[in-house]
Amino acid sequence: MKILRYAFVLLIVLLLYPLLFGKGSWLRVWNVNQQVKQQEVQNMLDKQRNDALKADVRDLKQGNDAVEERARSELGMIKPDEEFYQVIDSSIFNQPAKPSSD
Repeated sequence: MKILRYAFVLLIVLLLYPLLFGKGSWLRVWNVNQQVKQQEVQNMLDKQRNDALKADVRDLKQGNDAVEERARSELGMIKPDEEFYQVIDSSIFNQPAKPSSD
């Protein structure tokens, strides 16, 4: 009778092994689900970035305002008949100097 009991226990262990540690095990399914969740978050971030880039491209294709804005802000360009004034915040100059740590 003991041999039969051990045989059943061994049979149960052999049947449970693939379920616990095999190719389609619970642990692997859980790991894949975690990877899917992380990839969904990354996809959402990439979609937001792509939408912003699409809006930039659309603005650049539709009119000159976006092109002029980029030329001014990124390249520092001005039109030939335009005057450029740079306003500097005076509060930057009124701050006390930081002592050096040397």
